Amino acid sequence: MEILGTTLRICVEDLESSVAFYERLAGGKAMRFERGGVSVAAIGCFLLMSGPEQELEILRKVSATIAVRDVDEAYAVLNASGARVIAGPVPTPAGRNLIAMHPDGAVFEYVDRRATAT
Repeated sequence: MEILGTTLRICVEDLESSVAFYERLAGGKAMRFERGGVSVAAIGCFLLMSGPEQELEILRKVSATIAVRDVDEAYAVLNASGARVIAGPVPTPAGRNLIAMHPDGAVFEYVDRRATAT
């Protein structure tokens, strides 16, 4: 499995003021989308999330997002290595993802940018 990079997940109360800060910090513009009642802004290696507390409580359990070339390959490697896939693979606005719990209890999201069939 090829790991392409990681994204830090940050839950914020005020998305607009946070986006302005992280755009200046990362030197780029935010890519925005909504998912499950949560507003999301991706800026460089940062993923800002804002929304209802019950949704954010779940999102805080995921330590980071790991970009991979192929989520299907990640699924196979994770299962063979003793991790437990707890959600996915499923399509997302940017590709596909899955959520896995590593044997040590850490939870990570794995994503690829492969186009999904429509």
